[in-house]
Amino acid sequence: MAQTWRMPSTAPKQRRPAPPLTGEKMERLALRYVERFATTRGRLADYLRRKIRERGWEGAPADPDALAERLAGLGYIDDRAFAEARATAMARRGLGARRVQDALRHARVGAEDTEALAPEIEERGPEAALAFARRKRFGPFAAERADRERMGKQLAAMARAGHGYELSRRILELPPGAEIEPEELL
Repeated sequence: MAQTWRMPSTAPKQRRPAPPLTGEKMERLALRYVERFATTRGRLADYLRRKIRERGWEGAPADPDALAERLAGLGYIDDRAFAEARATAMARRGLGARRVQDALRHARVGAEDTEALAPEIEERGPEAALAFARRKRFGPFAAERADRERMGKQLAAMARAGHGYELSRRILELPPGAEIEPEELL
């Protein structure tokens, strides 16, 4: 008996919907998430709420916030360590205090953890601004001094990176090739 060839269907395959979550399944989902990603309590709770919306819920009422708090109590989540690591990485990339504060707020780091890190973030400001200027070849890292129009664009770029006007202006006004230490900018 000869086989006949059939053209493959272009219709998307129908998947069965995922079964609704239960308390046990939500806990496994949360553990899987924190083992794969550095996260905060707020982000984990948001993730779990999204999964409940997508899949539905079965059983006693769900409490993603309580589960996130419990995992934080067990040491799986540490908002302060997350914030410190994120702030350090952003400063290394040359991003200023305002951008770091926005990123921490977006990551749902608590206000008390953000406030505790604020002095350290501000202290790294000049170093981060110089790193940004080096990466973009602005000010003392440029091949030639910028004209007025280019300096305006460079100031705008530094502002978008989260650096203050005065600090940015001081860096951009330095002549190309000037040697400067971050402490000199304070």
